[in-house]
Amino acid sequence: MKLIEWLKLPQTRHIEDLDDPAVTALHGRIIQSKGFLKRIYVDFYRQFLEATPDSAGKVLVELGSGGGFIREVIGNVITSDILALPNVDKIFSAIEMPFEAASVDGFFMIDVLHHIADPRAFFREALRCLKVGGKIVMIEPANTVWSRFIYKNFHHEAFDTGAGWELGEGGPLSHGNGALPWIIFSRDRKVFEEEFPSLRILRRRNHSPLRYLLSGGLTLRQLVPSFTYPAVKALEYILSPLSGLLGMFQTIEIERMA
Repeated sequence: MKLIEWLKLPQTRHIEDLDDPAVTALHGRIIQSKGFLKRIYVDFYRQFLEATPDSAGKVLVELGSGGGFIREVIGNVITSDILALPNVDKIFSAIEMPFEAASVDGFFMIDVLHHIADPRAFFREALRCLKVGGKIVMIEPANTVWSRFIYKNFHHEAFDTGAGWELGEGGPLSHGNGALPWIIFSRDRKVFEEEFPSLRILRRRNHSPLRYLLSGGLTLRQLVPSFTYPAVKALEYILSPLSGLLGMFQTIEIERMA
């Protein structure tokens, strides 16, 4: 534990309230200052682009934008958050969104679903807002041998694979279950498909076993020089056949069919 304390970024050591908007602003500065971490976000944003080709002119919304910088990669995205942040376009809850019915082409989310207290309410609202052919593309924690070890032993959030869908009461960032995406789209996939037949799961892909850990994330020091990013990414590509065992994240792509 002494090693973990030493690895912590000095500016994060005394954070007590993760739901304070000032913490999200700090996270934004950390992302910009850590070359390795920023490149991870760029690659994640590019996954959104790959899932929504010809994005120009489309109504695209990022939920839970936080301290991110998606518009540096996808210029026409509407940024949003549940917290009152000065750098986002709209402030609202993902279960009550300010969009007309069938008006949105795509929702993008990074580590957001597992913080939503009532996922069913979110899916109903997303279904209302999406055009036919519109997508939800999210990047969330994976449930693999490697990820479980990391999330259960070195992460502040719960990772309870036996839980239900609802989180109950709690703060928007301090409360969550990292296993929730796996619960919904793997363990309870048939339940999801029965309850939301118009939302088709197009693909799920585990990935990124090393990069986020080596970046130190939002709380720890970066463990490797930024110039090693291409080499680490290449190593992850080599390891990709083992993504079912090693992936730390999963990308989930869902399309509204009718």
